[in-house]
Amino acid sequence: MIISSRLAAAVCGLVATLAVGLFPPAAAADEPTGKPAPKVDLVLDVSGSMRARDIDGQSRMAAAKQAFNEVLDAVPQEVELGIRTLGANYPGKDTKVGCKDTRQLYPVGPLDRTEAKTAVATLVPTGWTPIGPALLGAAEDLDGGDATRRIVLITDGEDTCAPLDPCEVAREIAARGIHLTIDTLGLVPDAKTRRQLTCIAEATGGTYTSVRHTDELSGRVKQLVDRAADPVVTPVATEGAARCADAPQIKPGLYSDREKFSEHRWYRVDVLPGQELRASVSVAADRAVDRDYAVLLRAVTVHGREIVRGSEAGDGRTDVISAGLRYPKPPADDDDGADGLKPAAETVCLQVSNAFSAPDSVQTTPGLPVELTVDLVDAPDAASDIAAFGLGRGWWLLGILVLTGLAAGLLWGWISRLRVVWRTN
Repeated sequence: MIISSRLAAAVCGLVATLAVGLFPPAAAADEPTGKPAPKVDLVLDVSGSMRARDIDGQSRMAAAKQAFNEVLDAVPQEVELGIRTLGANYPGKDTKVGCKDTRQLYPVGPLDRTEAKTAVATLVPTGWTPIGPALLGAAEDLDGGDATRRIVLITDGEDTCAPLDPCEVAREIAARGIHLTIDTLGLVPDAKTRRQLTCIAEATGGTYTSVRHTDELSGRVKQLVDRAADPVVTPVATEGAARCADAPQIKPGLYSDREKFSEHRWYRVDVLPGQELRASVSVAADRAVDRDYAVLLRAVTVHGREIVRGSEAGDGRTDVISAGLRYPKPPADDDDGADGLKPAAETVCLQVSNAFSAPDSVQTTPGLPVELTVDLVDAPDAASDIAAFGLGRGWWLLGILVLTGLAAGLLWGWISRLRVVWRTN
C-alpha cells in the first residue's frame, strides 16, 4: 500500500512537470506574435445537382455538411475562416438571376464553431453553379492585409454561367499579385468538371483533388486549412533539358516543370563529400490518360553511369504518381582538403522520365505538371545505413534467415538419418 501511494505520487509529480513544460502560462501563450492571421474562405456548391446520392450512400450535400462539421472542429486557432455559397438561394430558370446567386454565409474572421455549423446546417441544394462570380466574391472576402490567403472551392460540376469563364477569373485573380491561392475539390467529377477545376487551381498555384468519399473530403479540406496556417514552400519554376550537359543547375528546394508524354528531362545537383542527396518527383495526370503508366527518377554521373534509381508504376485512374531516391556520398579522405581548400563536389544528373500515354482525343500539350524536390543532408555515418545498400539493415535479417535455414536443414538431415538407422537396426 505504501509502495502504491509513493508510485502514485511520483506519477502525479511527473504529469505536473510535463504539464508545466507542455502548456506554458496563459500570459506567455497569449503574447502577440506580430504575424497576421492566415485567412481561408471555403466556397461550397449548393446547386441542385448536390442532391445526387452517390457518396457513401448519402447525398453530396449531406456528405459536404458532415465534412464541414469535422473541418470546423479542427480549424487551428490562429486561422480566420469564412464560408461562401453558390447556388444556394435561387431555384428559378432566369440565367441573370441564377448566375448572381452567391453570398457570404459566414464572414471571414475569428471562428465561432457553433455559429458556423448552424449556418451550414440550413443549406439545401437549390439552384445554379456560378463558380466565376463566387470566386470573385471570395477574393473580395479575403481582400486586404498581408496574411496568407486561400480559397477552397468544393463543387460537383462545372460552371453553368458562361461566358464568365472561371479559368479566366482565376487568372485575373492571380494577375492582381495578391498572393491568393485557389484549391479545388471535385465531388464525383466528370471529365469536363475535372478539366475546369484543374485549370482554376493551376492559374493560382493551387491544387486539384478528386473526391468520392466523405472522409476524403474532410481530410483534404483539413489539410488545406492547415496549409494556410503553415504555408508550404512555393515551387520555383524551372525547365529541364534534353540531356545532362545542358541541364539547369539546381539547389535544395522545390521546383515545378512540365514534361511531355513519355519524355525525359534532366537537372543537375552538386553533392559534396559527406552529404546525402534526397530527391523525389511527382507527375500529375491533369487530363485523361491510358491505364498503364509509370514515372522514373534516376541519379547518374556526368559520364552516364547510373548511381541509383527510384520508380513507381500503376494501372487504372490516378491523379498523381511519385518516385524518390537517396544517394549518400562518402566523406572525403583525410588527405582531401589538407591544403585548406574545400573538397570538390560531384555533379549528379537527375533524370525524370514518365511513361504516360493518352487517348487520341486528348490534347498532349501543354505537358504534364512535374514537381521535383531536392534536399542535401549529412550522409549517414554507418555503412549499414539503409541508403548505403539496397536492403540496408535488411542484409542482417537476410543473413540470419539464411543461417537459420542452413542450421534447420542440417538438423533435419541428421534426424532423418538417425531415424533410418534406427529402423534398419
